[in-house]
Amino acid sequence: MGEVDPAAAAASAIRAPPSAGDPPPEGRALDRSLVRGIAWTGASRWATQLLSWASTLIVARLLTPADYGLVGMATIYIGLLVYVNELGLGAAIVQRRDLTEDQIARLGGLGLLAGSAFVAVSLLAATAVARFFSEPALRGIIAVSSLVFLTSALQIVPRALLTRDLAFRRLAWVDGAEALITTVTALLLAVFGLGYWALVLGPLGGRIGSTAFLNVSRPHRVAWPRQLRTIAEAITLGWQIVVARVAWYFYSNADMTIVGRVLGKDALGAYGIGWTIASLPVERVSALVISVTPAVFSAVQHDRVALQRYLRLLTEGLSFITFPAAVGIALVAEEFVLLALGEHWRAAVLPLRLLALSAALRSVSPLLPPLLVATGHARRNMQRTILATLILPALFYAGSHWGTAGVATAWVVGHPVFVFPLFLSAALHITGMRFVQYARALAPAMWMTAVMAAAVLVVRWGTPSTWATGIRFTTQVLAGGAVYAGLLFAAYRERIGALWSLLRGMRG
Repeated sequence: MGEVDPAAAAASAIRAPPSAGDPPPEGRALDRSLVRGIAWTGASRWATQLLSWASTLIVARLLTPADYGLVGMATIYIGLLVYVNELGLGAAIVQRRDLTEDQIARLGGLGLLAGSAFVAVSLLAATAVARFFSEPALRGIIAVSSLVFLTSALQIVPRALLTRDLAFRRLAWVDGAEALITTVTALLLAVFGLGYWALVLGPLGGRIGSTAFLNVSRPHRVAWPRQLRTIAEAITLGWQIVVARVAWYFYSNADMTIVGRVLGKDALGAYGIGWTIASLPVERVSALVISVTPAVFSAVQHDRVALQRYLRLLTEGLSFITFPAAVGIALVAEEFVLLALGEHWRAAVLPLRLLALSAALRSVSPLLPPLLVATGHARRNMQRTILATLILPALFYAGSHWGTAGVATAWVVGHPVFVFPLFLSAALHITGMRFVQYARALAPAMWMTAVMAAAVLVVRWGTPSTWATGIRFTTQVLAGGAVYAGLLFAAYRERIGALWSLLRGMRG
């Protein structure tokens, strides 16, 4: 209370069109908020990431593909309701900056009622899901996991308010605590032989901890959701967001459902671990940017020039990191799986390789839906997501006739050909950006990644097959990393220097 809202100040400050290169001096306040948000979020996540990766590798060795398959089946159902459970109210609070304290309290009460209802629904649906997959153990897994609906409901208001206030530092500490609790809990339970329960109780423990931290950090009262007409616009916006999220979740997890149903739990375990590794660039890099950008896009939602600038810079920045990471994972997939997970995970190599290639473009596409929502086009985002849902699952089912590799190939073909253009065309229309401008943002990372891939292949072909797997893996990674870093520094030294100067200027 009594503090200046940095988002509102920056939004009003940059309404004047900037020059072709830089924003006006006043507009740099939002730049600093964006970079601070990414820096704090990234520092928090990467501080726990090494521990998380080490824990994941240990847990994977202690558990079996069937354990991962069981939890993957339950996650298909639980994950869907998590998106519905929030009702899109958090995003509505971030986008609608004219909501009163009383309206926010009633939106929080509505979310809590929905969370309680979904717990009851899940307890009833657990048996049906277990029968669908012919796995009785799913009943207990779903019953325990459904507690996440209550914790998610209790996070709606405090998380949305912190995001709208651009309080990314506090959000970073909360998310880091959740990741740490999740990692430690899952590792301990796996070591003590609890099997798949380690994968169930670890995330639940982390979510309970983060819920407590959020409500202490940004407390806000919750009220009974009376007089719904006064919050009808926010509910409508939330409904459109929820429909889009459900549709996205459906097509994003349709591959898991089809693999589990058609090919069985062992195939799902191998495909799932391949998906997890392949999606690291999306989940660990893109996700930390996406956690910041909705508030930034919302702050400049009426300024097309500023929207173009942020979309271009964020796309270019993400591609610099995620393109080489995704393609690199594809190139060293076999060595990594055998070295890190063991011979019994060999079935994951081919789907991992294909899914990693798909992840390159999927790493920049998550910028587009938040831009549509933040600029008041949630309905358009919903319509395009539903259309994607009508296309991809059919491709996954057709690909399942060729095993997990066929399903992964559907991602490689389906996403860039059918899904990505739907959202890109809408974003370009809203911002007024031309396609050639967007393509130029991707071009630097694309050509440098191509050169890096060629270097890795040359090293692979020149490495004797008698060398140990670890040596071959290390040689290829070092060669690819050195080539890409050299190209980046040689071609874009000025941009790196400008970013470093910005980060130094933000100290204190």
